[in-house]
Amino acid sequence: MRKGKAAVLEGPRTMSIKEFDIPDIGLEDGLLRVDMVGVCGGDPGIYNGTKARAPRPYPIIMGHEIIGTIEKIGQNAAKRHGIAEGDRAIVEFAIGCGNCYPCIIGKYNLCEKFYSYGSMISCKEIPHFWGGYSEYLYIAPRSKVHKVSRELPLEAGVLITAVLSNAIRWLKMGGISIGDTVVIEGPGQQGLAGVIAAHEAGASCVVITGRSHHESRFKLAREYGAQYCIDVEKEDLLEAIREITRGKMADVVMDTTGNPEGAINALNLVKMNGVIILPGLYGAKTEIPLLLDKLVFNEIKILGVFSHDISSVIPGIALAESRKYALEKMVTHKFSLQEAEKAVQMMGREIKAENLIKAVIIP
Repeated sequence: MRKGKAAVLEGPRTMSIKEFDIPDIGLEDGLLRVDMVGVCGGDPGIYNGTKARAPRPYPIIMGHEIIGTIEKIGQNAAKRHGIAEGDRAIVEFAIGCGNCYPCIIGKYNLCEKFYSYGSMISCKEIPHFWGGYSEYLYIAPRSKVHKVSRELPLEAGVLITAVLSNAIRWLKMGGISIGDTVVIEGPGQQGLAGVIAAHEAGASCVVITGRSHHESRFKLAREYGAQYCIDVEKEDLLEAIREITRGKMADVVMDTTGNPEGAINALNLVKMNGVIILPGLYGAKTEIPLLLDKLVFNEIKILGVFSHDISSVIPGIALAESRKYALEKMVTHKFSLQEAEKAVQMMGREIKAENLIKAVIIP
């Protein structure tokens, strides 16, 4: 029987290369040969065993930012997804159980059973391949699969789910409108994607913040449409935004830093009746002191946002395939499957890397 390799997380900080039997495919499912998988900013937390919404069902295969080639697809699945064997495709992070309340109302990314790739489904039993850190990915009957152009560089395609589509969904939820001023805290992969999404949504002024060692990221942010890049180590952030907006402050502030300071700053940077978007994970037990009276008196909205769904993936594909933005420039470091653990450690800043933005694995 044919076998495929995967980098398996057997427990916190315990990863090794394993081989599994490639599953048989029926009418409703399929098999993707993984061409590239992104290392998400949240993957180091999974690797380290950081507390999740539910216990991790070890062993698991990490990786949910997936692009590959359809190896085999059942007749019904092919018709449902509009794909054929040999097509290049991306696969959404969330699968969804289809039965819980969030799934029933269409919010399958919030599935109560956490049915999703790369984190909450064990690889112990057949069909094994439930994550992108592997040579193959199992396409379940409820998976969301989208065909993408072979003209699109892999490095750009791998960013559609989740990075680009995340940003599109989050800012759309924030009600961004033409002429808005948007401040994005943090020039990482999600912050840079946020610049693109804000620019495309019609923001007239996009500001991104970072630190002195982020100059290469600032350069890319400017290419993507940021008018201002603020080094918080050299400038007073509050005063800078006040000057840029002529005292009105920002319509929308999105904090992608995952640092409590970012959330606190957001409340000071947003205008009356403005919106704060919080996609960053600050820690399951981290308490952040916020001046809630300011939120009340100024009628500020705070949105917690999580992941992407089909409503943002479809425009994400169109935007990526337009080639309007060189998304592939975000991919700065590449690793083999055997180096998956190193890739995760690098994204988690355990290993220093020059000008790191996005690491990917090529199985």
